[in-house]
Amino acid sequence: MLSIDPSQQGDRDNYKLLIGSIVPRPIAFVTTLTDDGIINGAPFSYFSIVSSTPPMISLAIQRKNGVMKDTARNARSTGELVVHIVDESNVQQVNETAANLPSHESEIKLAGMTPVPSETIHVPGIIESKIRMECVLEHAFELGGTPDSPGMDLLIARIVRFHFEDDIIQDGRIDVHKLAPISRMAGNYYSKLGELFEIERPL
Repeated sequence: MLSIDPSQQGDRDNYKLLIGSIVPRPIAFVTTLTDDGIINGAPFSYFSIVSSTPPMISLAIQRKNGVMKDTARNARSTGELVVHIVDESNVQQVNETAANLPSHESEIKLAGMTPVPSETIHVPGIIESKIRMECVLEHAFELGGTPDSPGMDLLIARIVRFHFEDDIIQDGRIDVHKLAPISRMAGNYYSKLGELFEIERPL
């Protein structure tokens, strides 16, 4: 078996090993508001559940040359964000929002998405998503990199309102086939929902 010391190779090499190993990864499409009220939208695949009591999720947002990305800056400034689950119906539009736009331009407008008002926070969501979660920022941590130039921002967001398309939820459970989630693989590759199998947990 090949043994690699990550401290003995470059960041890019470690990145390729991580995104090729930790797969598939769910994709969060996140909307935030700038201080000027512009709706920012961006996808992130360093995304997971933190807790169900209360419901909290995590987003790890990598910096570029030490510079904080718009999503992290906006969420930290306003304390609010909306997290959407990416599915087969919206993945093409979500991909368009990964374009490198100036902070005063909206990726939502670029991708032809439709803003929808939130019920409990000021940040709008988008209607082209089957699941969206209104969130408030619970914690923000600067991690990695160097003490003078952190490598990423870890956001812990608490969900204050769930929104689901009517036909994907029944008796409190999600029909994953109707959701048709898309996950991130390495490189330019994505994955659809594959074969499901069940294993009973031991008592």
